Amino acid sequence: MLSTMRIPGWLRVAFAMFVVGWGANQFTPLLLVYRSTDHYSQTLVTSMFAAYVLGLVPALLLSAELAGRHGHRSVLRPIMVLTAISSLLLAVGAHSAAPLFVGRVLYGVCTGAAMAPGTTWVKELSTDAPVGTGARRATIALSAGFGGGAFLVGFMAQWLPEPKVLPYVVHIALTVIAGILVWNAPTIDAGVHPSGGRVAEERSGGAYRGPARPHHALSRHFWTRIAPMAAWVFACPSISMVILPPLIKAQISGFAVAFTGIVCGLTLGTGVLVQQPARRLEARRPGGVTVLGMLGTLAGVLLTVLTAGEHSVLLVVVAAVVLGAGYGMTLVGGLTAVERSTPASELAMTNAVFYSLTYAGFTVPTIVSVLVEHWPERSVLVGLAAPAALSLVAALRAQRAAAPAS
Repeated sequence: MLSTMRIPGWLRVAFAMFVVGWGANQFTPLLLVYRSTDHYSQTLVTSMFAAYVLGLVPALLLSAELAGRHGHRSVLRPIMVLTAISSLLLAVGAHSAAPLFVGRVLYGVCTGAAMAPGTTWVKELSTDAPVGTGARRATIALSAGFGGGAFLVGFMAQWLPEPKVLPYVVHIALTVIAGILVWNAPTIDAGVHPSGGRVAEERSGGAYRGPARPHHALSRHFWTRIAPMAAWVFACPSISMVILPPLIKAQISGFAVAFTGIVCGLTLGTGVLVQQPARRLEARRPGGVTVLGMLGTLAGVLLTVLTAGEHSVLLVVVAAVVLGAGYGMTLVGGLTAVERSTPASELAMTNAVFYSLTYAGFTVPTIVSVLVEHWPERSVLVGLAAPAALSLVAALRAQRAAAPAS
């Protein structure tokens, strides 16, 4: 306990977010394992991948309210327990589709419920650091988990025994450690900083006022200038991590799972690296980052089409970087547009609605897989470029509308 207490509170919460992020993408490199050993169809495994969203979206929308009522620690404690249970279910149900579906949905609940309270908790425990430090710490922790988990699981599943069990056992062990660290991590829900100083009360008189009414999330501005690009935030990494590797399965025979892990890490890592320069660019030219992000998205889709014909490992690597950049820039552009146009009282719920739309991108591999059963794969991928181009047009119109205010 003494050694645990020596670890800064923000680091304990950040590590918990890292572990939750790890588990969110540990499933992705294993898609090839399930296909090869259990002979699941591409549509079935991509549906398992997308099932995660079914739990994530409602949990994301509800978690902020629950944290406001009961405190961040009260939300994160059961989430860490459910995180371990989800990975256990995925491990013991490795030979049956039903528990894999359930495990993915439950893990979506864990990720959605942990994101908002965890991020806010890290921010609150970073008040003695420069402005922006808390948000950066939370983003790095979650993003490192998303990319690092998939990257390492790819190698574990490729060359270590029990590829459908061992990665989950490793994650459960990490979750136990994270749960112990975060279980009694300091909070400032009562208005007291861990150092003993007072912090400003966010709830007048300590009374909970309920969630903000989502006026802006229902506005024409939101649905014409922000929402059209939202789904591409996670469509980009989904295309890169799920669609690209199988296109070159003959070229990567013998290390396909590890290569998928590398693609995951490369895509998500690129997405993280571009975010800071993207924020600076967006501050100078509102709307410009979303346009660049959609250009990257369209280019990434076209590179995927090219890969379907050329079957080049190099093309996959290039496409992963381009799609990763598209992911990072559309995320920054969308969140900045929401913050710039939304009243403070409606920001939390509008952000939650925006994030919910972004996670619709996880369904793209399933949609492509279903369509490929009826049309040639390359034709389907060419068709995917059409909505990307339309979203690019919407981004350009949004940028022109924002220009007078810049």
